[in-house]
Amino acid sequence: MTQSRLNKLTASLRTSGLSAVALNPGPTLTYLSGIGFHLMERPVVLLVAPDQDPVLVLPELELPKVELFPYKIQAFAYGENPSEWDDAFRKAAQALGLDGKRIGVEPRQMRLLEFRHVKAGAPEADYPDATDVLSGLRLKKDKAEVDAMRKAVKIAQDALEATIPQMKIGMTEKELASELVMQLLKHGSESEMPFAPIVSAGPNSANPHASPTKRKIQVGDLLVVDWGAAHDGYISDLTRTFAVGEVDEEYQKIHKIVQESNAAGRAAAKPGVPCANVDIAARDVIERSGYGKYFTHRTGHGIGMEGHEAPYMRGDNMQLLEPGMAFTVEPGIYLAGRNGVRIEDNLVITEDGADCLSDMPREIRVVG
Repeated sequence: MTQSRLNKLTASLRTSGLSAVALNPGPTLTYLSGIGFHLMERPVVLLVAPDQDPVLVLPELELPKVELFPYKIQAFAYGENPSEWDDAFRKAAQALGLDGKRIGVEPRQMRLLEFRHVKAGAPEADYPDATDVLSGLRLKKDKAEVDAMRKAVKIAQDALEATIPQMKIGMTEKELASELVMQLLKHGSESEMPFAPIVSAGPNSANPHASPTKRKIQVGDLLVVDWGAAHDGYISDLTRTFAVGEVDEEYQKIHKIVQESNAAGRAAAKPGVPCANVDIAARDVIERSGYGKYFTHRTGHGIGMEGHEAPYMRGDNMQLLEPGMAFTVEPGIYLAGRNGVRIEDNLVITEDGADCLSDMPREIRVVG
């Protein structure tokens, strides 16, 4: 499978105008090799060019991993003295004849550390953005990838169900987040989770990307829990909103609106329709209810090996949905200084519709 993925990348390179791509440790390198490398102070870079064996630059201590590659590579190892590292990168670039060529990089992944060494190895090369080539590589998931995400969803849902009985008035957001992390690990999540769970209540729940605080959960709060698990390198990303005791009628109302918005967004997800349609369908429900200005973000984003990747569910994205594309639908309403609601599910486009991987109840549930 990894060989076919490498073949797909080299085929894309032939039509992209790029001579090669430079990849440092991260999802794309793991996707192409099946091997995990640490992102650390010692640079690791894989250079892939069409019609040539890939070249790997790595520290000597990582050399045993070369034998794990599923296809033939050329390895250039360096020792502990940083003054010698550029020489390994020069040899790597020369092996592929890359100086003066166009070497694509991942802007969201390539650090200045690795880039400086790659550039030292090929100082006359250009380094354009390779996002289009590389995001397309992982855009459509195969059955094994979908199965891994389905399992990550189940782990996440089971973990939150086990946490719900611990949601008590007077406990802090941080305490609840810690309990959820423990349950995620108990239920089988990999220790490197997609993100630290967001547990936010009352005024904090009106901040979409809040971090758990020492604020105690109180009666009348809406409690937003945004969490996920990892399984076999693939992730889930879910959100549910709870009522702490009795909450005001308006908060019950906005929860119902977001629930309807989430359903509309999921219903709009079909092969052959633009990503924009998902956003428009979800947003229209909230706008018609009079809360449009309180829905402050796109409706969703792609998921897979990363928590945020292509495709993106936003109103101006005319990219067509295709079978295998996986993403979130997560509308919200955020009343600053008061309370917020978000309901998020994970979907995969199929040949004739969309498969929702998550099925945890979306109705408002009272805790405390």
